[in-house]
Amino acid sequence: MVVQESQDTKLTQSDSVCPSQQNRSNTSLSQFSGSSQHFTSNENIYYEPEEYTETDFLLPNQLYGRSRLTRSPQPKDANVSGAPEESICSMVVQILVPFLLAGLGTVSAGMLLNIVQSWEVFQEITEILILVPAVLGMKGNLEMTLASRLSTAVNAGKMDSPREKWMLIAGNLALKQLQATVLGLLASLMASLLGWMAEGQMPFNHIMLLCSTSVSTAFVASLLQGIVMVGVIIGSKRIGINPDNVATPIAASFGDLITLALLACFSQWFYSFIELYPYVLYLVNLSFLCLIPAWVAVSSKHPASEILLHTGWEPIITAMLISSIGGVILDKTVLDPNLAGIIVYAPVINGVGGNLVSIQSSRISTHLHLKHSPGELPVGRQSCSNPWHTFFGSGANHRSAKILLLLVIPGQLIFLHAIHLIKGGHTLPSPLFTIAFLFASLIQVLILLCMADCLVHCLWRRGKDPDSYSIPYLTALGDLLGTALLSIAFLMLWCIGDSGSDVTKTDKP
Repeated sequence: MVVQESQDTKLTQSDSVCPSQQNRSNTSLSQFSGSSQHFTSNENIYYEPEEYTETDFLLPNQLYGRSRLTRSPQPKDANVSGAPEESICSMVVQILVPFLLAGLGTVSAGMLLNIVQSWEVFQEITEILILVPAVLGMKGNLEMTLASRLSTAVNAGKMDSPREKWMLIAGNLALKQLQATVLGLLASLMASLLGWMAEGQMPFNHIMLLCSTSVSTAFVASLLQGIVMVGVIIGSKRIGINPDNVATPIAASFGDLITLALLACFSQWFYSFIELYPYVLYLVNLSFLCLIPAWVAVSSKHPASEILLHTGWEPIITAMLISSIGGVILDKTVLDPNLAGIIVYAPVINGVGGNLVSIQSSRISTHLHLKHSPGELPVGRQSCSNPWHTFFGSGANHRSAKILLLLVIPGQLIFLHAIHLIKGGHTLPSPLFTIAFLFASLIQVLILLCMADCLVHCLWRRGKDPDSYSIPYLTALGDLLGTALLSIAFLMLWCIGDSGSDVTKTDKP
């Protein structure tokens, strides 16, 4: 009885001491669909949201990291985000292993592209090469974006409830399949348009083959990689690894290889039907289009994916258009016999740049979600006038930017040596080519990291979720920058008489 009176007295005192805090909290909670439970302990009020969406910026800052009921007061500067504390050593280890796996995946993709470019379908319908950067770029548009969103959800404690977790996963996977179908169709139409503008003609059966190949590749690759991505993030959560460090590079580790293999196989298969059974191409396109209403219905079941269903198209479509421009550069460069060796190295430089910048973008986005309210920027980040602040500021994200930049040269040396060992290219790297390639890759990653720091903060200031917007733009710009810089490097080497290496002759029978 005495204990009960004491508790009632403390409750009354807490209510009288903090009325303004309660009013502000109740007001903020009324703006969201979820409800909250109120408790008092040691004159502090804590909240536990029962229902909320995946998009973190829809939550008020007070609710971040409150996935479980706690009765101990949290210091203001405490790490309440749910993200594990990281030392420099653990950060390097967590980033390095998936980065090397992703790089080896891009090396394999480059060698595969070097092989399939001699296939009949690639020789007859050269516009398929325009599709390559756009289709490979979908891992940045879809897989890496999904990985970034789910990583933020894990760090915010929003996948603790099994029901909420699987609703979130199902909604996001359905949305991703819808986006893959639409993007595959748009990428093929863009490749057809660019091919027609370049050559002045484009047979209709070639357009149908491009559509069937692109949509089929995007759909199957997105489904396979989405399932793997969910497993990686759930596994990272269970073993205590920060998914921001491992999810996006693992999403890309064999994504390029799988996507390119599917693109080559589907294109060659559909090419065998183009003369005798052209109706097969129509049926394939119609089948995938008929699934669109089902994906819309499933993705509408969860509030987070429903929001992205209406607002998430701008970045991925813009990114696809940017990647298509890189595809035109690649297509025109490969047609020159003196520059044909670029086809082996283009997936490597583009993949490495996209992987590194996606890690940094995901980390900055998670930090903003957990530490700042929408529209509120950290001190000193009101403008992007000083890009060197990306590397020389204080904080974990500045350390990670320096670590990611330092990984470029040793990582690319490993990947160049891997290409040399398995003889995957038209040209084996000479010292001059190695220096030019490393310089192009370093410039690309340096620009991308500065752009990531600026872009993510700008999106946050405008109330847009960086998890859904930044990575598509950054990976597409990485593809364009990488292809352009590598083309310039090959052209300069050719102009000074260095074609990569005189060992080129040994590849010929």
